[in-house]
Amino acid sequence: MFSSTTLHHLPRPNLLLPSSRVCRKVISRRMSTNPAIEPKVRKFESVEGVDIGSRNKSDGFFAIPLYLSKLVALYNCISLSRIGTSNENFVFSGIRFRLVSYNILAQVYVKSALLPHSPPACLKWKARSHAILSVLKNLQADFFCLQEVDEYDSFYRNNMDSLGYSGIYIQRTGQRKRDGCAIFYKPSCAELVTKERIEYNDLVDSIKADSVSCSEQKIETSNEGKDSRKDSRDLNDPLVRLKRDCVGIMAAFRINKPFQHIVIVANTHLYWDPELADVKLAQAKYLLSRLAQFKTLISDEFECTPSLLLAGDFNSIPGDMVYSYLVSGNAKPTETIEEEEAPVPLSSVYEVTRGEPKFTNCTPGFTNTLDYIFISPSDFIKPVSILQLPEPDSPDVVGFLPNHHHPSDHLPIGAEFEIRRE
Repeated sequence: MFSSTTLHHLPRPNLLLPSSRVCRKVISRRMSTNPAIEPKVRKFESVEGVDIGSRNKSDGFFAIPLYLSKLVALYNCISLSRIGTSNENFVFSGIRFRLVSYNILAQVYVKSALLPHSPPACLKWKARSHAILSVLKNLQADFFCLQEVDEYDSFYRNNMDSLGYSGIYIQRTGQRKRDGCAIFYKPSCAELVTKERIEYNDLVDSIKADSVSCSEQKIETSNEGKDSRKDSRDLNDPLVRLKRDCVGIMAAFRINKPFQHIVIVANTHLYWDPELADVKLAQAKYLLSRLAQFKTLISDEFECTPSLLLAGDFNSIPGDMVYSYLVSGNAKPTETIEEEEAPVPLSSVYEVTRGEPKFTNCTPGFTNTLDYIFISPSDFIKPVSILQLPEPDSPDVVGFLPNHHHPSDHLPIGAEFEIRRE
């Protein structure tokens, strides 16, 4: 240890101190290398050990023996998009693909006044856009169903193309609405066959005034601060009540390897206001009626039995009217359904595997599940893994979203599916 006398005799180095301006530039440069958002992306969890066949025997999910499940699990890491084998002696040869649904929070809705809990740096477009791309890249899905997509032409289309994706997009109806729904897919995995738009404003023309009444049940959902100004027009007028400018999109894709199969993927974002629960239910009914027609069209034209997946932000919590209607077409014969049954049988992928998440939307005013992936059960498609979600006390969601780990107020959900030959 040096003594104080020794220190006094040490030569003083001749340092050229940088100016304050240079210091500020160096500090700024160092700060810029530390992103405001460092995304937390969770892993997919195998559900092949879950006996979906016995839990939902009437749902039509097929179960494979446990020893085959373990054998197939060994091959999960081979390909995130399609798993097959040229070995004819191998017992498994099928299609495997991954689908992720994510409300990415349109930048047009990102206002510090609406999100006072979020660190200001996390709300800037540059930080959020790069973080969202990072999340999508790490999830490595074959299909992305994204909601609240704005800046589609100026940002997402080209950037997703650089990641190997093609996209289809529908912008919300209405001159002031800048966001919409997009489906991105890998052409290396699937070929786009056809697509159709879903515009819920069509309800204004197709539903008579006396078919819509105010719901006595108010359903708690997120007041997202989006379109938050109350409509000053007469909401008792169905023509006003139903015109919410919400949209969806559905498309048929042909997967060619290791065998041909057509998959219908639909993506939507239903209206948010809990005081207009009847409108959301009307949108859900219109959605499934269109899906049923689209599935019939594809089945007839291509002489096949397509798989059907529906994903999106439904602004509805598990067990409410919209959710109950969506799964009503898949009710067991002993169950009593008060409302009319849906024309398409659907099951929630999370519900039939691990149970619905505790939340997919996390803000101070509302934390609950709003986002779902539904599957139309059949004898040849089943989920084999699901994307893990955080617990309420997980460090990356403490303080609500968006934050330094999540660029949106919603969490991505996802599932991997296996298709066997018909």
